[in-house]
Amino acid sequence: MQYGVISGDIVAFTSLSQANKELVEHHIQLLLTELTAKFGCYARLIKGDYLECVVPAAENTLLVALLIKSRIKSIPIASKKNAETRVQHFENYGIRLALAYGNLERFDTQKGIIDGEAIYLSGRKINEEDTHTLDRISIKNTLFFVSKDEALNKQMEPMMLLLDFLMNKATTRQSQVLYYKLLGNNEDAIAKKMHISQPAVNQHANSVGWNAIEKAVQYFTDTIKNR
Repeated sequence: MQYGVISGDIVAFTSLSQANKELVEHHIQLLLTELTAKFGCYARLIKGDYLECVVPAAENTLLVALLIKSRIKSIPIASKKNAETRVQHFENYGIRLALAYGNLERFDTQKGIIDGEAIYLSGRKINEEDTHTLDRISIKNTLFFVSKDEALNKQMEPMMLLLDFLMNKATTRQSQVLYYKLLGNNEDAIAKKMHISQPAVNQHANSVGWNAIEKAVQYFTDTIKNR
């Protein structure tokens, strides 16, 4: 059986204030509970800033990854007007995610075991792309896809780059709208949840590139389903 596995590294987590760290951790725990309920995912947060998520229905991997990205970018952290560059990196990027498609030789949720090709691929990709140092953070991309199939990797790479560009430009409000849209909520329902007007929701959705994101998710789903 082929799984989707997501490894994630929260950007500049150590530079956040203690209150903001606790806020981020709280939102992520709520998110992981929601992903487990809706997609049957097994997800865990390690050391506060590293995330692992197994998606049993691999065709949902991109959808789950974008839910993670948009939810984290929608967290309203308290930052000063002249926030440190590192904190601004969190606000701009939120989290770096590597999506892997492959098998798992051992997967036991009761024992917390995730072992096999897919988790190695996603974890290795995150580590390869890590550009953090004690002095600076240099970020080029935050969304990656990897598998043992090089043709599939090449097929997915342009889409990951374009989605990355859209996601990293998104504001807190746009990210929040995107999160609800990805969950299948209509604009009237989102307006009620966010206490804003439906036209405002529509404007945020258009600004974040919802039509393109929706089609990209469907393309990924269809591609993995048909393998």
